This record gives sequence, C-alpha cells and structure tokens, in this order.
Amino acid sequence: MVKETGRKLIAQNKKARHDYHLHDTFEAGLVLTGTEVKSLRAGRASLAEAYVTVDDGEVWLRNANITEYTYGTWTNHAPRRTRKLLLHRKEIAKLDRESSSPGRTIVPLQIYFQDGYAKVLIAVATGKREWDKRATIAERDAKREAERALRTRNKRV
Repeated sequence: MVKETGRKLIAQNKKARHDYHLHDTFEAGLVLTGTEVKSLRAGRASLAEAYVTVDDGEVWLRNANITEYTYGTWTNHAPRRTRKLLLHRKEIAKLDRESSSPGRTIVPLQIYFQDGYAKVLIAVATGKREWDKRATIAERDAKREAERALRTRNKRV
C-alpha cells in the first residue's frame, strides 16, 4: 500500500481568525480511534465550537465534532468526545504559561492529514473587541480593492 504524502485539509475554523488575535501556533498530533480516522478521511469534522485546554501537563481538544462513521457499528465513537493532543513537553509548558495569562486562550485552527497522520494546528489567541473586528474587515476590503485596481490596470497594458 502506498503511503500518503503531503497535506490534506479536513476542517478549518475560519471564525477563529475573525474573533481572535492569533499569536503563537503549534502543530499537534491527534489521538483518535479507528472510526474517527475513517470519518476524518471522509471529511466529516467541525471545529466551530472547539477549544483546547491544558490539564495536568496534558493538552486536550474539547468539543470538536467528528461525526460518527456512517458504516460504523457498536464500536462507533462519540462525536464530541475529548481528544488528547500530542506535543513536546516544552511546547506544553509554553502553552500552559501563555494560556494562564489573563485574556488568553488556545483555539484550534485546522484539522488535517500530514503524510498520513492526523494533525491539529492550534494557536494561542486573545479575543478581539468589536471595533477590532470592524477594522479587520475594513482592512481586508481595502486590500481587495487595491488588488482589483491593479488587475484592471495590468489588463490595459
């Protein structure tokens, strides 16, 4: 059997980039059961309400929804169970330090397969205020307008 190579995106938390200022990012392995892997390979996952906690030197992904495998039997997994994340001890200590400071949290950004292994991209984040969100939207719109103007200018040449 041929081993997978490359990166295949499964689920993305777009709302996190809108609601938080992202600081440090970490790539963590994900401890899964058999039916969870099959469900992820089918692309059936959501990070909409998920968050990450550090408890007793271990990192946990909570409230992530990996839908039950369609062809699973009584061995199927619970969709919103707590899943352990695999990180180096130094990374866990850094996450614990940074998340314990006021106003900081750890949010999952993506679930993907990297060379056949399930991974989660997590980030230490600070919540945005309402005016921050509006400023981000205005900045994105201005950038889009500038790119559109450059495209039309380059077409004329």
